[in-house]
Amino acid sequence: MATSLKHNLTSAYFDAANKLYPKKARRRIVAYVESYDDVAFWRSLLTEFETDEYYFQVMLPSATSLAKGKKMVLMNTLNTAELGKSLIACVDSDYDFLLQGKTNVSRKINRNPYIFQTYAYAIENFHCYAESLHEVCVQSTLNDRKLIDFPVFLKQYSQIIYPLFLWNIWFYRRHDTYTFPMYDFNTCTHLKDVNVYHPERMLEHVQHAVSKKLSELRGRFPQNIELVDNLGTELEKLGLTPDTTYLYIQGHHLMDSVVIKLLNPVCTVLRREREQEIRRLAAHNEQYHNELTSYENSLTNVNLMLKKNSGYRNLYLYQWLKEDVRRFLEKEK
Repeated sequence: MATSLKHNLTSAYFDAANKLYPKKARRRIVAYVESYDDVAFWRSLLTEFETDEYYFQVMLPSATSLAKGKKMVLMNTLNTAELGKSLIACVDSDYDFLLQGKTNVSRKINRNPYIFQTYAYAIENFHCYAESLHEVCVQSTLNDRKLIDFPVFLKQYSQIIYPLFLWNIWFYRRHDTYTFPMYDFNTCTHLKDVNVYHPERMLEHVQHAVSKKLSELRGRFPQNIELVDNLGTELEKLGLTPDTTYLYIQGHHLMDSVVIKLLNPVCTVLRREREQEIRRLAAHNEQYHNELTSYENSLTNVNLMLKKNSGYRNLYLYQWLKEDVRRFLEKEK
Protein backbone atom coordinates (compact mmCIF):
# COMPACT_ATOMS: atom_id res chain seq x y z
CA MET A 1 0.00 0.00 0.00
CA ALA A 2 2.79 2.40 0.96
CA THR A 3 4.75 1.52 -2.21
CA SER A 4 1.69 2.07 -4.40
CA LEU A 5 1.01 5.43 -2.75
CA LYS A 6 4.65 6.46 -3.22
CA HIS A 7 4.47 5.48 -6.89
CA ASN A 8 1.26 7.47 -7.42
CA LEU A 9 2.77 10.54 -5.73
CA THR A 10 5.90 10.29 -7.87
CA SER A 11 3.84 9.97 -11.06
CA ALA A 12 1.71 12.94 -10.07
CA TYR A 13 4.87 14.97 -9.41
CA PHE A 14 6.31 14.26 -12.85
CA ASP A 15 2.97 14.85 -14.55
CA ALA A 16 2.76 18.24 -12.88
CA ALA A 17 6.38 19.03 -13.70
CA ASN A 18 5.91 18.16 -17.36
CA LYS A 19 3.02 20.58 -17.61
CA LEU A 20 5.44 23.38 -16.79
CA TYR A 21 7.17 22.90 -20.15
CA PRO A 22 5.57 23.59 -23.54
CA LYS A 23 4.80 20.55 -25.64
CA LYS A 24 6.76 22.06 -28.48
CA ALA A 25 10.13 23.59 -27.61
CA ARG A 26 10.40 27.32 -28.34
CA ARG A 27 12.95 28.34 -30.90
CA ARG A 28 15.77 30.45 -29.53
CA ILE A 29 16.95 33.46 -31.53
CA VAL A 30 20.23 34.90 -30.31
CA ALA A 31 20.59 38.66 -30.62
CA TYR A 32 24.17 39.92 -30.55
CA VAL A 33 24.57 43.46 -29.18
CA GLU A 34 27.55 45.76 -28.89
CA SER A 35 27.98 46.28 -25.15
CA TYR A 36 26.53 45.80 -21.67
CA ASP A 37 24.70 49.12 -21.92
CA ASP A 38 22.83 47.89 -25.02
CA VAL A 39 21.39 44.74 -23.44
CA ALA A 40 18.49 46.42 -21.63
CA PHE A 41 17.38 48.43 -24.69
CA TRP A 42 17.27 45.48 -27.07
CA ARG A 43 15.86 43.15 -24.42
CA SER A 44 12.96 45.54 -23.83
CA LEU A 45 12.24 45.85 -27.55
CA LEU A 46 12.51 42.16 -28.45
CA THR A 47 10.41 41.05 -25.48
CA GLU A 48 7.36 42.56 -27.19
CA PHE A 49 7.69 39.99 -29.98
CA GLU A 50 8.21 36.79 -28.01
CA THR A 51 5.58 34.08 -28.38
CA ASP A 52 5.06 30.42 -27.55
CA GLU A 53 6.99 29.63 -30.72
CA TYR A 54 10.21 31.60 -30.18
CA TYR A 55 12.12 33.75 -27.73
CA PHE A 56 15.19 35.98 -27.90
CA GLN A 57 18.40 35.76 -25.94
CA VAL A 58 20.34 39.02 -25.93
CA MET A 59 24.07 38.58 -25.48
CA LEU A 60 27.51 39.99 -26.30
CA PRO A 61 29.12 38.73 -29.52
CA SER A 62 31.88 36.64 -27.95
CA ALA A 63 31.56 33.76 -25.52
CA THR A 64 35.31 33.26 -25.33
CA SER A 65 36.54 36.80 -24.63
CA LEU A 66 35.50 40.23 -23.40
CA ALA A 67 35.67 41.66 -26.91
CA LYS A 68 32.74 43.98 -27.63
CA GLY A 69 31.65 46.61 -30.10
CA LYS A 70 29.98 46.98 -33.47
CA LYS A 71 32.91 45.53 -35.40
CA MET A 72 32.87 42.41 -33.23
CA VAL A 73 29.11 41.96 -33.68
CA LEU A 74 29.31 42.18 -37.45
CA MET A 75 32.38 39.97 -37.67
CA ASN A 76 30.66 37.24 -35.66
CA THR A 77 27.41 37.32 -37.63
CA LEU A 78 28.03 38.12 -41.29
CA ASN A 79 29.88 34.90 -42.10
CA THR A 80 27.63 32.36 -40.41
CA ALA A 81 24.86 30.24 -41.90
CA GLU A 82 22.86 30.72 -38.71
CA LEU A 83 22.33 34.43 -39.38
CA GLY A 84 18.62 34.91 -39.85
CA LYS A 85 17.44 31.50 -38.74
CA SER A 86 18.57 31.68 -35.15
CA LEU A 87 20.90 34.67 -35.01
CA ILE A 88 20.48 38.41 -35.53
CA ALA A 89 22.75 41.40 -35.02
CA CYS A 90 21.54 44.52 -33.20
CA VAL A 91 23.77 47.56 -33.57
CA ASP A 92 23.91 51.33 -33.28
CA SER A 93 23.57 53.02 -36.65
CA ASP A 94 26.31 55.59 -35.98
CA TYR A 95 26.50 57.40 -39.34
CA ASP A 96 25.92 54.21 -41.35
CA PHE A 97 22.20 54.86 -41.81
CA LEU A 98 22.80 58.35 -43.18
CA LEU A 99 25.71 57.16 -45.33
CA GLN A 100 23.26 54.88 -47.20
CA GLY A 101 25.80 52.44 -48.60
CA LYS A 102 28.66 54.84 -49.24
CA THR A 103 30.97 52.54 -47.24
CA ASN A 104 31.25 48.75 -47.01
CA VAL A 105 29.91 48.66 -43.45
CA SER A 106 27.02 50.94 -44.35
CA ARG A 107 26.07 48.71 -47.28
CA LYS A 108 26.08 45.60 -45.09
CA ILE A 109 23.98 47.18 -42.36
CA ASN A 110 21.42 48.83 -44.62
CA ARG A 111 20.92 45.86 -46.94
CA ASN A 112 20.99 42.89 -44.57
CA PRO A 113 17.51 42.05 -43.20
CA TYR A 114 19.06 40.24 -40.24
CA ILE A 115 21.00 43.22 -38.97
CA PHE A 116 18.88 45.63 -36.97
CA GLN A 117 20.02 49.19 -36.47
CA THR A 118 18.84 52.01 -34.24
CA TYR A 119 18.39 54.53 -37.11
CA ALA A 120 19.24 57.18 -34.53
CA TYR A 121 23.01 57.46 -34.09
CA ALA A 122 22.91 55.31 -30.94
CA ILE A 123 20.77 54.16 -28.04
CA GLU A 124 21.76 57.30 -26.11
CA ASN A 125 19.76 59.38 -28.59
CA PHE A 126 16.63 57.42 -27.66
CA HIS A 127 17.27 58.06 -23.97
CA CYS A 128 17.57 61.78 -24.77
CA TYR A 129 14.26 61.95 -26.63
CA ALA A 130 13.00 65.45 -25.89
CA GLU A 131 9.39 64.48 -25.13
CA SER A 132 10.55 62.24 -22.28
CA LEU A 133 13.04 64.51 -20.50
CA HIS A 134 10.56 66.22 -18.20
CA GLU A 135 9.57 62.81 -16.84
CA VAL A 136 13.27 62.08 -16.20
CA CYS A 137 13.45 65.25 -14.09
CA VAL A 138 10.26 64.35 -12.20
CA GLN A 139 11.55 60.87 -11.39
CA SER A 140 14.86 62.31 -10.22
CA THR A 141 13.54 65.20 -8.11
CA LEU A 142 9.90 64.33 -7.31
CA ASN A 143 9.07 67.85 -8.43
CA ASP A 144 6.71 68.24 -11.40
CA ARG A 145 7.35 71.90 -12.16
CA LYS A 146 8.54 72.61 -15.70
CA LEU A 147 11.58 74.86 -15.73
CA ILE A 148 12.48 74.32 -19.38
CA ASP A 149 10.38 73.15 -22.31
CA PHE A 150 12.74 70.41 -23.48
CA PRO A 151 11.00 69.67 -26.81
CA VAL A 152 11.15 73.36 -27.76
CA PHE A 153 14.76 73.68 -26.61
CA LEU A 154 16.01 70.64 -28.53
CA LYS A 155 14.01 71.65 -31.59
CA GLN A 156 15.71 75.05 -31.60
CA TYR A 157 19.07 73.44 -30.88
CA SER A 158 18.53 71.07 -33.82
CA GLN A 159 17.62 73.91 -36.16
CA ILE A 160 20.83 75.73 -35.26
CA ILE A 161 23.18 72.77 -35.77
CA TYR A 162 21.39 71.30 -38.82
CA PRO A 163 23.28 73.13 -41.62
CA LEU A 164 26.63 72.32 -40.03
CA PHE A 165 25.64 68.69 -39.54
CA LEU A 166 24.92 68.38 -43.27
CA TRP A 167 28.51 69.40 -44.00
CA ASN A 168 29.78 66.82 -41.55
CA ILE A 169 27.76 64.05 -43.22
CA TRP A 170 28.71 65.27 -46.69
CA PHE A 171 32.42 64.87 -45.96
CA TYR A 172 31.90 61.44 -44.38
CA ARG A 173 29.98 60.31 -47.44
CA ARG A 174 33.05 61.17 -49.50
CA HIS A 175 35.23 59.04 -47.20
CA ASP A 176 36.78 62.26 -45.88
CA THR A 177 37.01 62.05 -42.08
CA TYR A 178 39.78 64.63 -41.79
CA THR A 179 38.56 67.92 -43.29
CA PHE A 180 35.63 68.29 -40.88
CA PRO A 181 35.71 65.34 -38.45
CA MET A 182 33.03 64.52 -35.92
CA TYR A 183 35.01 65.88 -32.97
CA ASP A 184 35.17 69.30 -34.68
CA PHE A 185 31.40 69.25 -35.11
CA ASN A 186 31.00 68.28 -31.45
CA THR A 187 33.25 71.13 -30.35
CA CYS A 188 30.98 73.60 -32.15
CA THR A 189 27.72 72.17 -30.76
CA HIS A 190 28.24 71.56 -27.04
CA LEU A 191 26.44 73.62 -24.40
CA LYS A 192 28.43 76.18 -22.44
CA ASP A 193 27.59 78.31 -19.39
CA VAL A 194 24.21 76.68 -18.70
CA ASN A 195 21.56 79.02 -17.30
CA VAL A 196 18.23 77.33 -16.65
CA TYR A 197 16.43 80.67 -16.31
CA HIS A 198 17.71 81.91 -19.68
CA PRO A 199 18.07 78.87 -21.95
CA GLU A 200 18.18 81.12 -25.00
CA ARG A 201 21.66 82.26 -23.94
CA MET A 202 22.98 78.71 -24.24
CA LEU A 203 21.62 78.55 -27.78
CA GLU A 204 23.20 81.89 -28.65
CA HIS A 205 26.63 80.46 -27.86
CA VAL A 206 25.97 77.42 -30.07
CA GLN A 207 24.63 79.65 -32.85
CA HIS A 208 27.79 81.76 -32.75
CA ALA A 209 30.11 78.72 -32.96
CA VAL A 210 28.07 77.09 -35.73
CA SER A 211 27.90 80.27 -37.81
CA LYS A 212 31.64 80.76 -37.53
CA LYS A 213 32.37 77.20 -38.71
CA LEU A 214 29.77 77.41 -41.49
CA SER A 215 31.35 80.60 -42.79
CA GLU A 216 34.74 78.89 -42.82
CA LEU A 217 33.51 75.81 -44.71
CA ARG A 218 31.52 77.80 -47.26
CA GLY A 219 34.52 80.01 -47.84
CA ARG A 220 36.88 77.06 -48.36
CA PHE A 221 34.47 74.95 -50.43
CA PRO A 222 32.06 77.28 -52.27
CA GLN A 223 31.64 74.70 -55.04
CA ASN A 224 30.07 72.29 -52.54
CA ILE A 225 27.40 74.57 -51.06
CA GLU A 226 24.67 73.48 -53.47
CA LEU A 227 25.67 69.82 -53.14
CA VAL A 228 25.36 70.01 -49.36
CA ASP A 229 21.94 71.65 -49.68
CA ASN A 230 20.83 68.86 -52.01
CA LEU A 231 22.03 66.31 -49.46
CA GLY A 232 19.59 67.82 -46.99
CA THR A 233 16.72 67.07 -49.35
CA GLU A 234 17.89 63.47 -49.72
CA LEU A 235 18.30 62.91 -45.99
CA GLU A 236 14.83 64.24 -45.25
CA LYS A 237 13.54 60.88 -46.51
CA LEU A 238 15.50 59.27 -43.65
CA GLY A 239 13.76 61.41 -41.03
CA LEU A 240 16.55 63.98 -40.71
CA THR A 241 15.04 67.47 -40.72
CA PRO A 242 16.08 70.75 -39.11
CA ASP A 243 13.81 69.87 -36.17
CA THR A 244 15.16 66.34 -35.55
CA THR A 245 18.92 66.75 -36.00
CA TYR A 246 19.73 65.95 -32.36
CA LEU A 247 18.57 62.37 -32.89
CA TYR A 248 21.27 61.74 -35.51
CA ILE A 249 24.35 63.33 -33.94
CA GLN A 250 26.81 61.28 -31.87
CA GLY A 251 24.90 59.80 -28.93
CA HIS A 252 27.55 60.26 -26.25
CA HIS A 253 28.04 63.87 -27.29
CA LEU A 254 24.29 64.54 -27.13
CA MET A 255 23.95 62.89 -23.73
CA ASP A 256 27.12 64.18 -22.04
CA SER A 257 27.64 67.59 -23.63
CA VAL A 258 24.06 68.71 -24.17
CA VAL A 259 21.32 66.87 -22.29
CA ILE A 260 23.10 66.00 -19.02
CA LYS A 261 24.64 69.48 -18.90
CA LEU A 262 21.08 70.78 -19.09
CA LEU A 263 19.37 68.29 -16.77
CA ASN A 264 21.83 68.52 -13.88
CA PRO A 265 21.26 72.23 -13.11
CA VAL A 266 17.52 71.89 -13.78
CA CYS A 267 17.27 69.06 -11.26
CA THR A 268 19.40 70.98 -8.74
CA VAL A 269 16.94 73.87 -8.86
CA LEU A 270 13.93 71.57 -8.55
CA ARG A 271 15.40 69.78 -5.55
CA ARG A 272 16.19 73.04 -3.79
CA GLU A 273 12.63 74.18 -4.38
CA ARG A 274 11.30 71.01 -2.78
CA GLU A 275 13.70 71.36 0.18
CA GLN A 276 12.62 74.97 0.71
CA GLU A 277 8.99 73.89 0.63
CA ILE A 278 9.68 71.28 3.31
CA ARG A 279 11.38 73.90 5.49
CA ARG A 280 8.48 76.31 5.04
CA LEU A 281 5.79 73.76 5.85
CA ALA A 282 7.51 72.00 8.76
CA ALA A 283 5.85 72.66 12.12
CA HIS A 284 9.10 72.22 14.03
CA ASN A 285 12.77 71.37 13.55
CA GLU A 286 12.38 67.63 14.15
CA GLN A 287 9.63 67.34 11.55
CA TYR A 288 11.76 69.31 9.09
CA HIS A 289 14.75 66.97 9.48
CA ASN A 290 12.60 63.83 9.30
CA GLU A 291 10.77 65.00 6.18
CA LEU A 292 13.98 66.17 4.54
CA THR A 293 15.65 62.82 5.21
CA SER A 294 12.65 60.98 3.76
CA TYR A 295 12.75 63.17 0.65
CA GLU A 296 16.50 62.76 0.14
CA ASN A 297 16.21 58.98 0.47
CA SER A 298 13.63 58.98 -2.32
CA LEU A 299 15.79 60.83 -4.83
CA THR A 300 17.52 59.19 -7.77
CA ASN A 301 20.62 60.34 -9.63
CA VAL A 302 19.54 62.09 -12.82
CA ASN A 303 22.32 60.47 -14.87
CA LEU A 304 21.05 57.04 -13.84
CA MET A 305 17.44 57.97 -14.56
CA LEU A 306 18.38 59.21 -18.02
CA LYS A 307 20.19 55.97 -18.89
CA LYS A 308 17.14 54.00 -17.72
CA ASN A 309 14.69 56.29 -19.51
CA SER A 310 12.31 54.37 -21.76
CA GLY A 311 9.99 57.21 -22.71
CA TYR A 312 10.99 56.97 -26.36
CA ARG A 313 8.50 54.30 -27.41
CA ASN A 314 6.43 56.69 -29.52
CA LEU A 315 9.49 58.03 -31.35
CA TYR A 316 9.22 57.36 -35.08
CA LEU A 317 12.71 55.81 -35.23
CA TYR A 318 11.73 53.29 -32.58
CA GLN A 319 8.60 52.44 -34.53
CA TRP A 320 10.72 51.85 -37.65
CA LEU A 321 12.88 49.46 -35.67
CA LYS A 322 9.88 47.55 -34.37
CA GLU A 323 8.52 47.24 -37.90
CA ASP A 324 11.85 45.74 -39.03
CA VAL A 325 11.63 43.07 -36.32
CA ARG A 326 8.00 42.38 -37.20
CA ARG A 327 8.86 41.87 -40.89
CA PHE A 328 11.74 39.58 -40.00
CA LEU A 329 9.55 37.33 -37.87
CA GLU A 330 6.76 37.19 -40.43
CA LYS A 331 9.25 36.22 -43.10
CA GLU A 332 10.69 33.48 -40.91
CA LYS A 333 7.25 31.96 -40.42
